[in-house]
Amino acid sequence: MNSKQKFQFTIITFVIGLMIAVQFQTTKQPIVRDTRDAWELREDLKKEQELQAKILREIRTYDEQLKSYEAEQNNQQVLKDALNDLKKEAGLTEVTGRGLVLKVEPLFDESLIGEKLEAVSPDLLKRLVNELNSYDANEISIANQRVIATTVIRDINGRTKINDYWLTRFPFEIKVIAKDVDRLYNRMQVSNAMDDFAADNLRLIISEPLPEVTIPAYDQVVRVKNMSPVGQE
Repeated sequence: MNSKQKFQFTIITFVIGLMIAVQFQTTKQPIVRDTRDAWELREDLKKEQELQAKILREIRTYDEQLKSYEAEQNNQQVLKDALNDLKKEAGLTEVTGRGLVLKVEPLFDESLIGEKLEAVSPDLLKRLVNELNSYDANEISIANQRVIATTVIRDINGRTKINDYWLTRFPFEIKVIAKDVDRLYNRMQVSNAMDDFAADNLRLIISEPLPEVTIPAYDQVVRVKNMSPVGQE
């Protein structure tokens, strides 16, 4: 091979190599090298781990706050329910249920007996309340005055007082709520209560069992005597 042929071969080889190099450069993906050293990588990793730990702590804090709030809400609801039950048991709330209405009115007009009927005997009312309780009455009111454990029915200077209310007007109603109203009604039909009231010139009228009887709440201050807090040892 003479020098002219060698020169031509060199030119052709160069051109082919240049074309291959250009094609290779246009098809390959560029490689981006991470120029950080090992120390910098460890620092960045540490920062990422600290950030992740902080986020986890915040999530845990918010989760605990949410659980605490839900528990507090549940506790508040439990306390409210317990308080409402206690108020209901103490007679401090209005109640409605099946019951009877007993009406008390004069048996004879005052023009026939020559004197005005001023009041009903406290003992007569006490006997009636005790009898109703013996027949499992749940709630009782007399002239819209709720009868509770601390209710006092007494005579003051010839006038009857229940709670802080003077019972001087006729007629008035005695409302009763009971679990077994039919049993209460049947017992009252054969009771001596009507005869006892008649002896004091009063008529006791007992209604048929009613689907709804509303008894008002006790609306006065409940006074508890002879009780004091237990001291801690």
